[in-house]
Amino acid sequence: MFTLWRKKTSLRARFRRLIHKKQNIAYKIAAVLLLSIYTLVFKYLMVLENQPENANWITALYWATTTVATVGYGDVVFKSFEGRLFSIIVQILGIILISGFLVTYVVTPWMDRVIKFRMPRKVSSGMKDHIIICGYNQLVETLIDELAEQDSMFVIIEDEENLIRELSYKGIPCIFGTSSDKQTLINAGIEKSRLLIANKSDERNANIVLTAREFQHINIIAIVEDRSNSKYLEYAGADMVVSPKSMFGQFLGKKAMDRLVSRVTGATEIFDGVHVVELPVYLKSPLIGKTLKEISNQKPLIGAKIVGIWKSGTLSFDPKEEDLIRENSVILAVGTPEGLSKLKKLTR
Repeated sequence: MFTLWRKKTSLRARFRRLIHKKQNIAYKIAAVLLLSIYTLVFKYLMVLENQPENANWITALYWATTTVATVGYGDVVFKSFEGRLFSIIVQILGIILISGFLVTYVVTPWMDRVIKFRMPRKVSSGMKDHIIICGYNQLVETLIDELAEQDSMFVIIEDEENLIRELSYKGIPCIFGTSSDKQTLINAGIEKSRLLIANKSDERNANIVLTAREFQHINIIAIVEDRSNSKYLEYAGADMVVSPKSMFGQFLGKKAMDRLVSRVTGATEIFDGVHVVELPVYLKSPLIGKTLKEISNQKPLIGAKIVGIWKSGTLSFDPKEEDLIRENSVILAVGTPEGLSKLKKLTR
């Protein structure tokens, strides 16, 4: 659902850019056409007014550009009623053309740059009971699809401007700011949120937890890179400290013990020459949109078999052949190092 929503958002953005591009081309064609008509009419009227010395292309172009720009030096003027009426029309249309040029090519681009730089910095006042995620990476990329499927509201805090622009373009809720700054957390709606996930470096997570702990109601989960730093994050006030590396090792051990072997010989090896591993599927992977049956029939995958897939936040050990791989899916595969290596390349 969330992935489809992001694709629709992207298509709408591309459609707007296409329309804008066509409007720019039409505007330029109209400006050149009008200027040509002005010069032709100018020459014709100058001949009617017995001013043949001005009935030439250079003077005509000079008069047309100065009149369109509403400069009007007054050195070349019409004396007849028709000529003056024509001058009034050219000046009025010139004001419209110049205003359109300024709005299209100067004002609008400048406003876009200002808005992109300043926004988004604050969530809407109506957001509540949501999750605040401090830091964006592949782990979070997988998480947000699961949150969307469960209709859980969330917002990501990031201090990298380019990343914020990318997230905004994809339609992912986010704000720009420093996660350890109290005002940034307030802007993220921490007073109405239910959970905060600190997903930066261990040192930065400690600062984030210390700041967030001022809000007693919220539950705080800290992601730790080095398991030895867990106690410091707990001292800072984290309700739970999670080590993905440690959990992954334990997870693999449990999966290896589950009807596969009676003894685990390594972190990922379940028995000699056969490994079990979890692989996230990245956004541009050729596996996206294919069924497990289609994937298993591919010759490059000989030596690897998908035995599990994450669905709606739970790991299914009974995947169906018709199950589709989607963006940010996480698959559990068993096989030889060579087979798993080939499968890993396809998930990229």
